[in-house]
Amino acid sequence: MNKRDRGATSVAEAHADTDGDGAADIDAAMGNKAYEKALKKLHVELVKLQEWVVHKGLKVCIVFEGRDGAGKGGTIKAITERVSPRVFRVVALPAPTEREKSQMYIQRYMRHFPAAGEVVIFDRSWYNRAGVERVMGFCTDAQADGFLRLVPAAEKVIVDSGIILLKYWLEVTPEEQTRRLKSRFEDGRKIWKLTPMDLKSYSRWYDYSRARDAMFLASDTNHAPWYVAPSNDKKKVRLNIIRHLLDHVPYQELKRAKPKLPKRQSAGNYKEPDYPYKIIPDVA
Repeated sequence: MNKRDRGATSVAEAHADTDGDGAADIDAAMGNKAYEKALKKLHVELVKLQEWVVHKGLKVCIVFEGRDGAGKGGTIKAITERVSPRVFRVVALPAPTEREKSQMYIQRYMRHFPAAGEVVIFDRSWYNRAGVERVMGFCTDAQADGFLRLVPAAEKVIVDSGIILLKYWLEVTPEEQTRRLKSRFEDGRKIWKLTPMDLKSYSRWYDYSRARDAMFLASDTNHAPWYVAPSNDKKKVRLNIIRHLLDHVPYQELKRAKPKLPKRQSAGNYKEPDYPYKIIPDVA
C-alpha cells in the first residue's frame, strides 16, 4: 500500500468492512438511485477536470491493475462514460506481436503516454510483466525481477517529465472472484469477458498473491505509490476511485459564459424531398 498514507495493514484487512455476508448483499447496500445520484455529481466534476486538463495542458496517466474479475473494466467505464474520448483515452493492449517482443519491454506502452491536455487510462499496463507474465510463464523470473528493479527509476523519469501518474490496484476476495467468473458463463452479455487465460489463471490465486506482494514491495514508491481499492462492492469502488482521482489531479472550474442557442434560420424555399427513406422498424 501507499507508504505515505497507509491504512489497513493488509489487503485482507482492507476488505474487512466490505465483505459482510456476501457480495450480492454488498452491492445491494447502495440502491441504484443513490448510486446514480452520487455518480452524476462526480461526472460533473470529471467534466470540470477534463476542461482544466485541456486548458492547462496537463498530462495524466492512470494505471488499473488487479485480479481477473476485480472490476477494472466497470470502473474505467464509470470514469469515461461522460467525458470526451479525445481527452480521456483508454489503452487496453492485446498480446504483443513478434516485433513488439523484440523491443525494449516498456516501449509499446510508452507510445501511448499522454501528451499535453490528455488523460490516458491503462486497462492493464507495463505491470503485466510483474503479474500475468510471471505467473503464466510468459517471462522468466529473472526478467520479472529485472523489471521490478528498473520500474521505480523509470516511473521517476515519467513523473519528473510532468506526467501525473496514478496507480490503482483493485482487490477482490476469492469468493467474489468465483461468483463473478461463474456469472460470465451464464450471461450472454459477459461471455466475451471469459478467456482461456482467465480459466488458467483462476487456479493460481496464491501465485498471483506472491507476484502482487513482490510488485508492491518493489514499486510502491513515494513518487509513484500504489493505491489499493477493495472492490467486492462494485458501486462503492467506482465512486471511491473517482473521488480519489479528483483529489489527486489538481483542477479548478473554468469560468464560462452561459451558452445561448442562436436563432435558427428560416426554411426559405427549402422543401422536404419526397424520398423513399429506409426507415428502421420501430419494434419497441
